[in-house]
Amino acid sequence: MRINDVGPSEPKRNNTNHDDRDRDHEKKKNKSHRSALSYLKAVVNKVAAILLCQRKSSSKEPRSDAVMGINSSIDNSTGSSRSQTRSKFSDSSGSSVASNGQVGTVAFSIEEIYKATDNFSTANKLGEGGFGTVYKGKLKDGSFVAIKRAKKDMHEKRSFTEFKNEILTLSKIEHLNLVRLFGYLEHGDERIIVVEYIANGTLREHLDGTRGNELEISERLDIAIDVAHAVTYLHMYMDLPIIHRDIKASNILITEKLRAKVADFGFARLAVEDPGATHISTQVKGTVGYLDPEYIKTYQLTEKSDVYSFGIVLVELITGRYPLEPTRPLKERVTAKWALQRLKEGAAVVAMDPRLRRSPASLMVVEKILKLARHCLAPQRPSRPSMKQCCEVLWGIRKDFRDMNLALAASSISHHSDKVDVRNAHRNMFGIEDDECYRFKSA
Repeated sequence: MRINDVGPSEPKRNNTNHDDRDRDHEKKKNKSHRSALSYLKAVVNKVAAILLCQRKSSSKEPRSDAVMGINSSIDNSTGSSRSQTRSKFSDSSGSSVASNGQVGTVAFSIEEIYKATDNFSTANKLGEGGFGTVYKGKLKDGSFVAIKRAKKDMHEKRSFTEFKNEILTLSKIEHLNLVRLFGYLEHGDERIIVVEYIANGTLREHLDGTRGNELEISERLDIAIDVAHAVTYLHMYMDLPIIHRDIKASNILITEKLRAKVADFGFARLAVEDPGATHISTQVKGTVGYLDPEYIKTYQLTEKSDVYSFGIVLVELITGRYPLEPTRPLKERVTAKWALQRLKEGAAVVAMDPRLRRSPASLMVVEKILKLARHCLAPQRPSRPSMKQCCEVLWGIRKDFRDMNLALAASSISHHSDKVDVRNAHRNMFGIEDDECYRFKSA
């Protein structure tokens, strides 16, 4: 008799076959899990390999000729730059600051520079200086910039040093009363600096009467305060103080609102890192008539050298004259010496720019500014004030000027009709923007 013919044995065989099928299914399931894991691992490895290749290839890309930012590793002794290019972009308001404290700059190509200046057309020429020629440029977004093109002459090493100094200095600063750096470019023998465009000329042009209307005493006082703010920032609010070395009327740009911005940092010098150092020994650089006599004599540069130059600018603001006037009578050829002698004699009004309106308030300003200038021009550096002290003195002069004008305005208005607009009378007399508290408005 066959086993299959036996009834009770059939169920036992069915159970055995079912268990075998379960084990086979479990094995297939485990095998499919293992194959899925292997596939995922392979995908991850391939993605990692692709990312690694991309990183390597990007690090080997050639450097563009549009240089967009620098670090501060510059060898001052040899004039050679060890700076590395970095891509840094500022936003539309220019408030972007790089992680190392430098202001963001925009990349420019040489083609953009040619197009902006119409191939450096003489029609776009704004002026010339020791560094080279300055052109007005129009960018593709319609905004205007000033484009400084370095000279290509026998003094190549000197011009490169000035180019390097200006870039290094401008890349570190951001202040309302200092011109702002937008970008720079080295392409072959071209060295280009792109900076903020100020359309209203220089202080010297305004004092000469070749730009705009004649500056009133209140406007000259505002300009003096703006310049003092800018130089104070350079001396006190940088990681390392910056000595400008060329503070002069032609390096002070005037905005449409008649506020000042200090420009041209080709001669600027960073102070030494040693906190115990009292000066920098360096070759004399600057402009005749503005140079600190102590600096010329000792070759030792300090922040007080900028203070001396600022004192000369104060005299220019009051007299309207150049620091040196070789065509005038002998006693008037050195303007600062002549003006301070008039102050000493109690005749400061004689030194006052004849185009300025005379009033008790304006005469008070003239005398006090000349006294500050005398302090700044002290023969010995320790006797000179700091730029911060100059700011404080000038603020006091402006407050006294406003108080005196308020008193004069009140006295004058009391004799007129009650319909007179007192606020407009105040504004016209001050020649400044004011509000409820007569707050100072920076450039």
